[in-house]
Amino acid sequence: MTVARSFSVQGAGRHVVVIGAGAVGSATAIEALRAGLRVTVVEPGEAGGPQATSYGNAGWLSSHSVVPPALPGAWRKVPGWLADPLGPLALRWRHLPRALPWLLRYLASGWTEARVQRTADALRTLLADAPALHARLATEAGVPQLIERRGLLHAYRSREEFEGDALGWRVRGRTGVQWEEWPAAELRRREPDLDARYTLGIFVPEAGHCRNPGAYVAALARHAQEAGAQRVAARATGFRIEGGRLHAVRTEAGEIACDAAAICAGARSGPLAAAAGSPVPLESERGYHVVVEGASVGPRTPTMVADGKLIAHWMDGGLRAAGQVEIGGLDAPPDWRRAEILHRHLLSMFPALDAEAPEAVAVKHWLGHRPSLPDGLPCIGASAASADIVLAFGHGHVGLCGSARTGRLAAQLLAGIAPETALAPFDPARFG
Repeated sequence: MTVARSFSVQGAGRHVVVIGAGAVGSATAIEALRAGLRVTVVEPGEAGGPQATSYGNAGWLSSHSVVPPALPGAWRKVPGWLADPLGPLALRWRHLPRALPWLLRYLASGWTEARVQRTADALRTLLADAPALHARLATEAGVPQLIERRGLLHAYRSREEFEGDALGWRVRGRTGVQWEEWPAAELRRREPDLDARYTLGIFVPEAGHCRNPGAYVAALARHAQEAGAQRVAARATGFRIEGGRLHAVRTEAGEIACDAAAICAGARSGPLAAAAGSPVPLESERGYHVVVEGASVGPRTPTMVADGKLIAHWMDGGLRAAGQVEIGGLDAPPDWRRAEILHRHLLSMFPALDAEAPEAVAVKHWLGHRPSLPDGLPCIGASAASADIVLAFGHGHVGLCGSARTGRLAAQLLAGIAPETALAPFDPARFG
């Protein structure tokens, strides 16, 4: 028996509309039902489908991913980002005027180590027990096999390269993250397929990963519906707010009368947040992946390599490499050369891959949109126009990982329950 059957919507309380059926939206819907609310999910697309952000991410449940992308001195790299359209982080020139305010805030957020530490301390409250929370949700949804809790690996070519990341690991350590060092011999033993240029491994035992993020999110959305959530296949366009109280969510299919709502629409949440009186500087960090179907060599442990800034691990559909950041907006066409770079680096990480017969493997590419706020923290909190509207988006690189805790917090706000985690660092009002 799944937990879905133990939920009761008979005599449920407030009617809430959850906008978005991605990882955050589906977790919010489940937790809102658990709190006794009546739930309608508004989502125009297929939950967990190829258009969804979580469909193609790296699948890491990295409870230690508390360090924001911008670190002290990042401003020195901006010319390189502009000059190299195929670098690990690239800016499209046409999008630069629109992205410039976001970029300036992004750089300022990591200006000092103290600022980075504050961000890390806040993120740790969302991520610390994420693998366990996701294991629980996956079990409830009938897909426990999709969540694995056997650690994650960072591979470095040398100790000097590792020392170049010292600030990040120092910040992680202060939040309580612990790790093991694998010297070259141990790394070879644990990861025999990994190229010999990697001589140091940093293993984080507490972390986990998802074997199929798209299928997992689809299972969560299905679980919410089986537990009593209704789904409206439409796009939300705004709100009807009178006297500071929410009366309805407006959609392309008409209004949905409700008592409260949560904006969980990922990278497309910006206009909805503005309609709720809380404009925020939301940007898409476009990310790519490549999947090698039919591969027979690869990592034993999900692995991130420092020299390529990409993650490689086995998914149900094959060996996936994911990474890259491209600031180019929601509508620009893909630059599939970036996916090809991931493929080439994957081949260099695992040289035996290159020797496999071409007819035995197939290579697939994908592009998705990470919803990112410039300070590296999501928005979780009430909108300015109405306390009945909760913002829950903007997780950047940790959306899947942070979705389980965020869903609990958003549901608590919707139900009028004191949140289990301090939300001041995530308050949408921080952007003015």
